[in-house]
Amino acid sequence: KQWYQRRVKQWYQRRVRGHLKMVFAEYKRIASEDIEKSIKTEMTGDIELGFLSVVKKIKNCPTYFAEELYKSMKGLGTDDDQLIRIIVWRSEIDLVEIKGAFQSLYAKSLSEFIKDDTSGDFRTLLLLIVG
Repeated sequence: KQWYQRRVKQWYQRRVRGHLKMVFAEYKRIASEDIEKSIKTEMTGDIELGFLSVVKKIKNCPTYFAEELYKSMKGLGTDDDQLIRIIVWRSEIDLVEIKGAFQSLYAKSLSEFIKDDTSGDFRTLLLLIVG
């Protein structure tokens, strides 16, 4: 039963992602404007952030998570919960692609950011997972 549920969930997620990518492309064709731009001009606050997050994740999942990792470490302090959540959650899914996107976006490796922003056993553990 678990195998079946997992397969149905994977199928559904792939289908929804593919469908939404086609919807975004058709929206751009019809509206002559990217859906992200429309969301930014038509919405505000949490609803805007929520919709933008969904669109960004659907369009390019590794880039979305690279940006979220960067946000968790930029500036003073680190959002440890967000950093752990993303690295552990994505470690067996697409962390290699996320690392590549991070390098492309920020011209510095994810490992370098982690080294600069964390310390002790926490740093060691994150670096072991990131590889």
